[in-house]
Amino acid sequence: MCNEILIKLCLQSSTQLTVFLLCLFLNPSGDVRSEQQYQQQKFLHQSPGPPYRKDQNRGDSRGRGRGGWQGEHQSSSEEMPRYITVSTFAQARAAEIKAMLKAVAQKSSNSLVFQTLPRHMRRRAMSHNIKRLPRRLQEVARKEAEKAVHQKKEQSKTKCHKARRRHVNLVAEFNRRQRKNIWLETHIWHAKRFHMVKKWGYCLGNSPTEKCYRACYRAMTNHCLLQDLSYYCCLELTGKENELLRQLARICSVDAGLTFGAVSCLSGRCEGSLNLYRADRYPEDMLGPVTFIWKPRCGSENRQLWIWMHPALKQDILNELKAIFQCSEPEEICIPEPITTLSQEEKQMDVVQSLGKKRKKEDKEGDKAVPVKKIIGDGTRDPFQSYSWVSQTTGIVISDQTMEILRYRLIGPLSHSVLTETLKAASIQTMVDSESKLNNWWVENCKNSEKVSLHHRQTAIFELLEGISSPSEMPPGTILGLTVGDPRVNLPKKKTKAIPDPEKYQDNDKVRQLYLEGVPVECAHSFIWDQDICKNVTENKISEQELNKMRAQLLVPGSQLDLGPCESKIPILLVQQPGKMAGEDRPGWGSGWDIYLPKGWGMAFWIPFIYRGVRVGGLQEASKHSEYQRIPHTPDDFPDCPAGIKKNLLDKFKRRPPAKRANYVKLGTLSPFICPWGQLVKSWEGRMKASEESVHPSSPHAEHCATEGHDFCDTKPEVVKEASPETDEVEETMEISSEDAIKTEGDTGTQDFGERGETMRSDFIVLRSEKLLMQLSAWCYPTSGKDRRPRLVSRLGGKEMTDDVLLPILMSYPRALVWVNLSLLRKGNPELHAMICIPTEDDLLHLSKDRLFCGPQEPKHRDIFKHKVQKLKENKRKKKEEDNVKAQESNPPSVPEKETTEECKDLILGLWSGTLPDVTSHCSRTLLGYVTRGDFSLATGCGEALGFVSLTGLLYMLYSQPADKKGLVLLRTPASLQYRFARLSIEV
Repeated sequence: MCNEILIKLCLQSSTQLTVFLLCLFLNPSGDVRSEQQYQQQKFLHQSPGPPYRKDQNRGDSRGRGRGGWQGEHQSSSEEMPRYITVSTFAQARAAEIKAMLKAVAQKSSNSLVFQTLPRHMRRRAMSHNIKRLPRRLQEVARKEAEKAVHQKKEQSKTKCHKARRRHVNLVAEFNRRQRKNIWLETHIWHAKRFHMVKKWGYCLGNSPTEKCYRACYRAMTNHCLLQDLSYYCCLELTGKENELLRQLARICSVDAGLTFGAVSCLSGRCEGSLNLYRADRYPEDMLGPVTFIWKPRCGSENRQLWIWMHPALKQDILNELKAIFQCSEPEEICIPEPITTLSQEEKQMDVVQSLGKKRKKEDKEGDKAVPVKKIIGDGTRDPFQSYSWVSQTTGIVISDQTMEILRYRLIGPLSHSVLTETLKAASIQTMVDSESKLNNWWVENCKNSEKVSLHHRQTAIFELLEGISSPSEMPPGTILGLTVGDPRVNLPKKKTKAIPDPEKYQDNDKVRQLYLEGVPVECAHSFIWDQDICKNVTENKISEQELNKMRAQLLVPGSQLDLGPCESKIPILLVQQPGKMAGEDRPGWGSGWDIYLPKGWGMAFWIPFIYRGVRVGGLQEASKHSEYQRIPHTPDDFPDCPAGIKKNLLDKFKRRPPAKRANYVKLGTLSPFICPWGQLVKSWEGRMKASEESVHPSSPHAEHCATEGHDFCDTKPEVVKEASPETDEVEETMEISSEDAIKTEGDTGTQDFGERGETMRSDFIVLRSEKLLMQLSAWCYPTSGKDRRPRLVSRLGGKEMTDDVLLPILMSYPRALVWVNLSLLRKGNPELHAMICIPTEDDLLHLSKDRLFCGPQEPKHRDIFKHKVQKLKENKRKKKEEDNVKAQESNPPSVPEKETTEECKDLILGLWSGTLPDVTSHCSRTLLGYVTRGDFSLATGCGEALGFVSLTGLLYMLYSQPADKKGLVLLRTPASLQYRFARLSIEV
């Protein structure tokens, strides 16, 4: 073996030392020849001949070129040592041979043994059967198979399709996939038909995979649209009514509308909605919008209150509630039985994987054993995390009921028909099944005559709903409690469309009374408030498998299944949604009903609704629903809320090549991806202060503007001076003037809008005073001409736009935003972050002369950062060359180089770099606000937009516009130079 290795080494090396080492080991006697004998023997083997024959044979012979034996003989003979020490030489060569053997034994590639064979010797069975390999490679293959890298994958991944689809394995896999993102009970149904997105810790359906954008709108307008809102969070407050109202009054305001203490809401007959703020901080530090429901009074001092909120707002609102009620210590955690922890899931997976071919769970029950199943909804809460907090001082208990109560929403005029055809009131039951605990709670309640009478009254009101043409005819927020039977029992044979019955549309006294008075307070009671009853209903639900077996045993196939006393009784809560209430057009559009269910019954109600012909919508349809109602969408349209800050869209812009994206610097768009609300209101505040100083420097207020002959806060000269920068000088003047305007405000520059600090949120507020919004809404309409609306003008109450009326508003809200909606007069499609600008007198004059005038155009700006971007590219090229030199010298980059690279990180071609200048006067038209949502509206047949404008700028615009042009503004999308006229209005 040693001789073979030495021969291989000699073939790879051409040095004389290796040849000498070969002679040394091949000599059995162990003697060493002298240098002279070695040289004589070496030259005797050479063939004598003229040197020209060497040159002739050099081209014909292979391997005897410059790197061959003859080419290396002269140089090697000159460096040949005269003598060597055998022991030292042998030790050095032995170390080299050892390293060579180690290198030969190790593989240089990641391929397996059978993959190194020639292709004609490879067999597919070699990958899993070692005996198929040659015998000399079998031992190496066994060692490879023992390594963890080449071990077989988990058994669950190599199971066949039939094994993976078994109920045991499906439940284990679904439980594992819900650890990061929560699944709704309708997740699997949505995942097959919707584009799924991961938001707010949930996996939700965004939009259907089929083309149904217009069909969803038609369903909301003419029929019914179904949405799963179970991802909304619910916080339950329990305690004394006076204590609850006293502390909750600190986080809301009467100025913004109804509060928790509204009479209709406090009785429990209506649902309320309001905006929450931090304690005693109104109108600043908003937390977000919520809806709430009071449980009807039942004779005790303690009341229950449900507060429903968007999941993005949950943590902030929960922390504020715990702070005002002084809830520091959690109540004892009671883990429900169906919860499966991670360790249990791992044990379950081990049991399933070790079952073998039969795959049966080995326990006392044998074949009848069922794996531990996690009811979807229980696994969303960490069992080691507290979800109930109690106050030691006030006795208030805050419980997190998220995913414990499911919530569906039906939108459309035929929601009544869908509800009445799908749900049937539960029958009275007095017999109890001794073997099971099914419906024990219902049997106990049926023994009480008062509760039976209440159930009959609720059933009668529920049946009257089918005689109402639209849910909007009911009083807003009406609540109806009900106990229904299993909706899977009366499932139709095939999918049908719920159609109202004309015979039931009778204008009788009962329907008229329901119109005027609404649902009585006692009929708003529901057993869904009792957690023990909900737990009993969830645990004793009849499975689909059992129902299918009962259907198979029917004498007449396809007939209705009668479960009798075994039919489940489910407590639910119906809450009316009023739809569009603001404005004069399309009143009641988008109205419907919300259905509250106990957990575990999601699919049992979902499929019957689908079989009644409803169309299902996702997050996109929910956004369009609020857009057509012209109300802010949670949480995107709440810029003063911590959760309302949108993510930066810069990454999407960078993914496109530079030649295929807009140059926003040339288009005059300072902030195309985010709305700088704080800087907008600061700029308007600075303009107002500058106009006050120019008109009356000694006066702290502009009270004498009108007497001096100037318009209210006139800023026209400043706008004209800084408009349409086309040269370097004008651009520099604009930057200096904008910086000076910011410095006059007393601030230290603009802050990053992406931060969620307190300073950023206190820079501006959103005006939500109903009284003031009503006044602004009337001012936005023309007071003369064809567009005059006498009813809205009469709301003024004699108040006109004078300095005495406007100045107190400006002093109270210097940095406020107003929610507005805009409707384009001509063609155009507004987009996200479009700019709302004030038209000039020439624009209004041109529009009055030419009714087809679409709008002016913005002059093209000059890109002052283009040469900086080109210089940055050149510096990068030079830096690469310098880095190669520095890498050889191993010198770290200097500090000033790091600073320059950090400064140039934000330098992107087409975007404004550094601190933004004055956003209001950067373009030829003064900026008023931004659009947060805009699209072509199917409801009005034209482009519509929703957004915010500065209160100060709005008052200035309305004050300076003529009477017949009130509320006219200009819209410009970020990637366009074209302005388009739009009508601005405020709906309250």
